[in-house]
Amino acid sequence: MIYRKPSNAMWIDAVRLLEQADNLHRQFFRPGHGGPQGPTWEPPIDIFETGRALSVLVALPGVAPDQVQVLIDGAMLTVVGERPLPAPAEAHIRRIEIPYGRFERRIALPPGAFEIREHRMVDGCLLLTLLRLG
Repeated sequence: MIYRKPSNAMWIDAVRLLEQADNLHRQFFRPGHGGPQGPTWEPPIDIFETGRALSVLVALPGVAPDQVQVLIDGAMLTVVGERPLPAPAEAHIRRIEIPYGRFERRIALPPGAFEIREHRMVDGCLLLTLLRLG
């Protein structure tokens, strides 16, 4: 049995709720996004900084590499693409918990200029390595 301090569990729950609220805010209160042609979901990310490099891990299981586009525009990294619904049109869907359709994730970069040094799919995740210029 794992022992956790009640105060730690409370903070973990609080952080989780804040993350959920942040996700909802990004999904519903972004001007100019959404609608039939806009993205319908945002993939979760992890970001690690080491010296001059920034590693961004984007969770995209089930998304083909040719369905993903990555670009840097100023201080913003954008990852867009689509995860198609695998079920045939005549299928009766019993449950859908995995998000499908167009996605977009906009990530504010730290100060400085960056270039995409490497991008590859690893275990269902897009791994981006950005190199700080200058």
